[in-house]
Amino acid sequence: MLRSVSTWFLIVTRSMREHALSTSITVLAAALAGGLVMAVLAIHSATSRAFGGMDLAYDAILGPAGGQSQLVLNTLFHLDASQGNIPWSLYRTIANDPGVERAVPYAVGDNFRGFRIIGTTLEAFEGRSLVEPGTWFDPGKRQAVVGAAVARETGLARGSTFSPSHGLTYDERDPRQHAERYAVVGVMAPTGTPDDRVIFIPIEGVYRMGGHELRGSGEAIDAEAFHAQEIPDAHKEVSAVLLRFRRGGMSPGLRLNRQFNVLNERVTLAWPIAQVLADLYRKLFWAIEVLRTVAGIVVVVAGAGLLASLYNTMSERRRELAVFRALGARRGLVFGVVVGEAVAIAALGSLLGFAVYGAILSRVRDTLLQTTGVVLVPTELGAGLLWVPIGMLGVGVVAGLLPAMKAYTTDPCRTLARSL
Repeated sequence: MLRSVSTWFLIVTRSMREHALSTSITVLAAALAGGLVMAVLAIHSATSRAFGGMDLAYDAILGPAGGQSQLVLNTLFHLDASQGNIPWSLYRTIANDPGVERAVPYAVGDNFRGFRIIGTTLEAFEGRSLVEPGTWFDPGKRQAVVGAAVARETGLARGSTFSPSHGLTYDERDPRQHAERYAVVGVMAPTGTPDDRVIFIPIEGVYRMGGHELRGSGEAIDAEAFHAQEIPDAHKEVSAVLLRFRRGGMSPGLRLNRQFNVLNERVTLAWPIAQVLADLYRKLFWAIEVLRTVAGIVVVVAGAGLLASLYNTMSERRRELAVFRALGARRGLVFGVVVGEAVAIAALGSLLGFAVYGAILSRVRDTLLQTTGVVLVPTELGAGLLWVPIGMLGVGVVAGLLPAMKAYTTDPCRTLARSL
């Protein structure tokens, strides 16, 4: 048995060396197919996780007048500029609504090295966890909790300090840093969502940041005017409010939709948020479905190329296979050699496919993040990293069957007689 395996291995490797050019091209085609399939699956998995998991904690978002999609992109995916602000009094009204279980205010306007800083309350962290050791921020202090990606890419950790920059975009030549310094007290556990790329600070800190103006009352007031005293609610404002409705009974969504979207032109209620996310997914990620189709075609083409490559070499190898048969090689060994060569080529292509996969993700990662807020993590593909190579091996087996059958039916006597 061991001798047969050794013979099989020697024949397969020798054949691949003798046909190095065609083998290399076929390996490259298999690598492109495997890498593209894994990349498409990774993008699909990340976007589905982001768009399918965001609606679990909140049912609606209240924000300034504008489109619901833009409000969701700005609040949940931290993209684009804010549509504006709404008065603090409106936040208090919706928070005290009998149908609202939880109302989380967001205030934006600053960044750190391009990572958005959001002012909020401790309610925003319900259901979240921290990397130990760590604590949530004190609402009355200049403290911050950073997302996992922020910590990884900036080096911020518990005990680090930083100064925010004004605005949502960062320019190294003109960072426009605020004088205030914030201490990092915790790093959030990775979620695989856009929140991994956000820094959270107490909402009061946004109001008291140097150079900020408070316009909640309708007139612009310098925040530094309240340096030593409490800021009146009349002057505060928020960029958006994330809402979770009470469970049981009739949902307040219809009532609030009429109250804000129909009768009030100054604000927008993005509800139901699951529907808004589904619409966004269809609008933004139709290209993924195209890529999945293209990836499938590439796999078929790679399999066809492997089949054609092996089948075409059968004519050249007919005499070689006849000699093997004449020397006592069984039909099964000849059949296994051809199928084994196809599987070996597919296996090499699968291994090289991981490099292709990494190259594709590194190329599209920043673009996907900037346009959709979706975070791509190559290692989070999970079972796909195993099943795609196994699938490529299956393609190799199928592609090798027809050439193997041709080799299996080779008549050694007739073949050798013709070659004399």
